[in-house]
Amino acid sequence: MDLDIRHLRMICAIAETGSVTRAAARLGLSQPAMTNQLHRVEELVGGALFVRSHSGVQPTPLGRQIIARARIVLMEVDALFGDLRGSSGPTGVVRLGCVHLACVASIVDRVGDMLPGCEISLRIEPSAALLGEALAHGHLDAALLGVIEGFDITLTAPVVSRTLIPRYPIFIALSANHRLSGHEEIHLADLKDEHWISPPGADDGSLAALRASCRAAGFEPNVRYDAPSGAGRPLVAAGHGVRLVDPSWPAPSGTVVRPLAGQPQTARLVVAWRRDRLSNEQAAAVYRGLAIAYSDHVGDNPIFKRWWDTHPEVHPLL
Repeated sequence: MDLDIRHLRMICAIAETGSVTRAAARLGLSQPAMTNQLHRVEELVGGALFVRSHSGVQPTPLGRQIIARARIVLMEVDALFGDLRGSSGPTGVVRLGCVHLACVASIVDRVGDMLPGCEISLRIEPSAALLGEALAHGHLDAALLGVIEGFDITLTAPVVSRTLIPRYPIFIALSANHRLSGHEEIHLADLKDEHWISPPGADDGSLAALRASCRAAGFEPNVRYDAPSGAGRPLVAAGHGVRLVDPSWPAPSGTVVRPLAGQPQTARLVVAWRRDRLSNEQAAAVYRGLAIAYSDHVGDNPIFKRWWDTHPEVHPLL
């Protein structure tokens, strides 16, 4: 057996989802079929690509090497067979969109550095679905989308995409006076009696994912508050509720941000752009700028920085 493109996609899907089962669902395969293919690939390359951990499966050193090279190959293949219509690119303003991340503070400067001569505008939305629609209707040239694992944002030509961060855990924000605030990680089941603040952008699957994760932990979440992105922070600080948060944000005053045990929710970041607005070179420049901007803010939350440093397989390819 020789390695082919479907094997590379399989390996990357397992690394991105942290689970053979979730990767199989993403690729439309059965779990036994995925496992059999993985074993055959491991026999071919002469070693194990993944090992089990408390949070799923993690790449071995050999696996990290192969995943890094596979992502490069897949990027080139997707560019080759994608919509290759030429583009002269924007000559004035590049219209970017972004979900609400800590790195929004650096995006304008970092992407601007990569596109000298262009002005950068930025639209921040809590919903990746709304950003996808804005791309589809031509209101944006490119966007950084956060996609909850198990949910997808539909993108149609001439919009194409490339993964920036294949997998990262969702954290929980609590009041600094919460009974669990001193714990290094929080078990979701221990939050069954809490009032919850609805995740922003519920139309992109975040609220459904919250409910599914809580049900898997044995309870139905009491979603009492609906607050736009960022507006729920005073409620958390006052002890009125808890909320899921992007892990790169530093904990606001009066709150703590902690990882959830077992990573019951993960997400990925995807760069999407219109091929009729950005050339391949310009799209690559936007990608690099977004990657650097995100990396600039990983250390804003030291707990997330520790996770990041131990998972080099999810780092963006520059």
